[in-house]
Amino acid sequence: MATFKYTVRDKAGKAVDGTIEGATKDAVSAKLRSMGYVIVSLDESGGVLERLNSIQFGTGVKPADITVFARQFATMIGAGLSLTKCLSILGQQTESQSLRVIINQIARDVESGQSLSDAMSKHPKVFPPIFVNMVRSGETGGVLDEVLNRVADHFEREAMIKGRIKSAMTYPIAMGSLVFIVLVAMLVFVVPTFQTMFSTMGGALPAPTQFLVMLSEGSRGLPGLIFVVVVIVLVVAFRWWKSTPEGLYTWDSIKLRMPVFGKLIRKMALSRFTRTFGTLVAAGVPILAALDIVGTTSGNEVISRAVRKVRSAIKEGETIAKPLSENPVFPAMVVQMISVGEETGALDAMLGKVAEFYDEEVTAGVESLTSLIEPLMMATLGVVVGGVVIALYLPMFEVINLVK
Repeated sequence: MATFKYTVRDKAGKAVDGTIEGATKDAVSAKLRSMGYVIVSLDESGGVLERLNSIQFGTGVKPADITVFARQFATMIGAGLSLTKCLSILGQQTESQSLRVIINQIARDVESGQSLSDAMSKHPKVFPPIFVNMVRSGETGGVLDEVLNRVADHFEREAMIKGRIKSAMTYPIAMGSLVFIVLVAMLVFVVPTFQTMFSTMGGALPAPTQFLVMLSEGSRGLPGLIFVVVVIVLVVAFRWWKSTPEGLYTWDSIKLRMPVFGKLIRKMALSRFTRTFGTLVAAGVPILAALDIVGTTSGNEVISRAVRKVRSAIKEGETIAKPLSENPVFPAMVVQMISVGEETGALDAMLGKVAEFYDEEVTAGVESLTSLIEPLMMATLGVVVGGVVIALYLPMFEVINLVK
């Protein structure tokens, strides 16, 4: 008998972790499903195998592949094709080799009698909880094609926002890298040449030149190596600290309070929260299950904890808007729109409007930030290069003055 570690969701959508013994992985999987659980992950525990399974490797499946998969799947279902036929065609058409293997596995599971959502839940790194739960809702309501189209719309909007941010930050990152490369190249290759010339001139060097020479010597000797090691240690320590629950919460709190970037990060988190919540509600996912998913996909631990408190309050009979209003991370406009949505029965529509508003705010914020950063980076590059050049030529100016 082997021991397996599992993460499952019960009928209420709550995540449950634990261990169970069984002869094989398939036998344990069947046992958990017979108990009414939806399997999120199931791995054999013990020794080296457990440590290897805990390492997170990429799946090779891009978000764009999942979006195309959902859109094509919806079209085929709407045309009246059976699930197995749709999966067979999609398995042949997809360009991603990794996704092809997963689709074929899902097809085999569906043919063996499993539901589509249960088969997808076996691949949580490819199909996130929002995808699986919306598919389950579509299966229950008999509107799988509509739900798949909503999934595709959701991922397309997410990709659009991420694409805008990446394209806007490309120039600042490139300029920052250029400044760093130019500075290192001058310290390692240019300054030593001038340093040899300065040693033959004699006399005391100006303070800026002395500082530049000291920085150059430090970057090329043991101090430079120590600096690199210290930076690596600090980065590793920071990543470990950020992986802890309290560390992640503290870091996300700091990000929300940053002078320039804080407002943009907050708007991005609120956009994701309202869009994901609205998409799940529109698909017919129960409120508690939807909040459970939103809490794990918001991208900010501050909002995740706030959502978990809201979920607990709703279980005790509260409305959604009241506990939201008690948390300062949610603006009054978001709370009021959700309150109106609850009263009118159009919660999904209100959440969609709020998400669209914050999408536009994020786009405008990114464009404004880019227009501010571009001249700042150019000025920084000019100051760095100009400062180095001036520091190198100051001794020569002094010699010229002495000659005169």
